[in-house]
Amino acid sequence: MPFSYVIDTKRRLVISTAWGCVTFEEVKAHQNGLLSEPEFNPDFDQFLDATRLTTLDLSIDEAKTIARRPLFSRTSRRAWVSANPTIYGMGRLIAAYNELSNAASQIALFYDLPSALKWLGLETDFLKNDIPTVVDRGGS
Repeated sequence: MPFSYVIDTKRRLVISTAWGCVTFEEVKAHQNGLLSEPEFNPDFDQFLDATRLTTLDLSIDEAKTIARRPLFSRTSRRAWVSANPTIYGMGRLIAAYNELSNAASQIALFYDLPSALKWLGLETDFLKNDIPTVVDRGGS
């Protein structure tokens, strides 16, 4: 599965990473995986690194479904990063649907890692030196 995640309970942060081609079923599996983790808390923030994501294979209805699923709380800050204009655009669509749903959280999209980390209040060297190993799920 082209997703992995780490739950950093100390920072109250979920670090999700996506690469290659991701389908609707794989996004749902990622969400289900998070929800099944005892360490997961919907009040945590999320950092989604989609810099290696090449294709987000979702229909408009599937994007709505993903966006409207209650996963993170209204106070959660979710930073999504992708320099790929197509992936960024689909992220904006998902964020817009999320904003209009009962499951809204604070989603911001960024073209670069430092801007996203700054928005989350994290240091820019955080990903290089201090990635936690509390929970690490996912696959190749």
